[in-house]
Amino acid sequence: MKAIAVTPGKPNSVHLTELPMPSPNDVPRDKGVLVRVLKVGVDATDREINESLYGNAPPGDHFLVLGHESFGVVEEVGRAVRNVKPGDFVTATVRRPGGSIYDQIGTYDMTSEETYYERGINLIHGFLTEYFVDSEDYIVRVPQGLKHLHVLMEPMSCAAKAVQQAFEVQRRMKVWRPRVAYVMGAGQIGLLATLVLKLRGLEVYTLARSRAPTRSSEIVAGLEATYVSTSETPVEELARRVGKADLIVDATGSSEMAFTAMKHLGHNGVLVWTSITGGSHTAHVPTDKINIEWVLGNKLLLGSVNANREHFESGIKDLALGEVMYPGVLQKILTNPVDGLDNYQELMRLLVEEKSALKVYMNVGAE
Repeated sequence: MKAIAVTPGKPNSVHLTELPMPSPNDVPRDKGVLVRVLKVGVDATDREINESLYGNAPPGDHFLVLGHESFGVVEEVGRAVRNVKPGDFVTATVRRPGGSIYDQIGTYDMTSEETYYERGINLIHGFLTEYFVDSEDYIVRVPQGLKHLHVLMEPMSCAAKAVQQAFEVQRRMKVWRPRVAYVMGAGQIGLLATLVLKLRGLEVYTLARSRAPTRSSEIVAGLEATYVSTSETPVEELARRVGKADLIVDATGSSEMAFTAMKHLGHNGVLVWTSITGGSHTAHVPTDKINIEWVLGNKLLLGSVNANREHFESGIKDLALGEVMYPGVLQKILTNPVDGLDNYQELMRLLVEEKSALKVYMNVGAE
């Protein structure tokens, strides 16, 4: 069967390859789930892996199959599988356990080991192929009523985790009632974080460089949040007008903006970094001022990467509630479909060249 892969260590090596057909019997303890792939989303991670910034092939292979945002339909299950059945729509978690205690209790997104295992990213093949098989432990059912949001399940899990972790660490405050949130960046993670924060009742300001109207500003307005163009309203001015944020989620992909956000967090607040910047950019920040304000203000910086099954499930619940609260809005994130695995070059071209693309995804198979 066909698959889209790269050769780790070789920039711009994306190519079509062949994989053997998998079987539920490939998974121990009769817990295998065979999934026919319908759609796979791609993002900056896939672009950066193709640029050879990171990513390693599975042991014994010289290539890595891309794709970590999956959506498909169950074709066959092992005898011990209980939670999904043939015909169910599903997605799959991305990271797989290592050997640490955190891996073994299901929080494999919090591994303490240097080596991590992620489908389509590091040491395990991804989902950009016709079929895949995995253990029931990592397969998450998607309600039929959300199938039109397909590849948003994985990025939604990351947004859900980021906000959930902020509230989790703020148990230190005994009582924490955040009022104002800034979301830095209006890409897919920023927009989905906007949804999560709105559902928690916060006053949300979603910031991006582009002046409205844009697709992102339309979505933010549809979520009843406030879109702020930093080209027109600098963050400093926004903070003077509405107050510093109690919670900031940075999803810009810019290390400079990630550090700049530190200046605009209020007392007892949390700044969550969700994006990884792979370049060598250097920026100047007022370290003394930040140091004093953060120590005296009991502020917290939190890194959040990947997600486990719990975050997938809570993210899917938020998507379902979001569809009821803001019908038709979230589907607007799905901007750029590409048909068929043979069109892998067009998939990568859109990732690199189409700056207005919120979500590039491939239609792999028909329902």
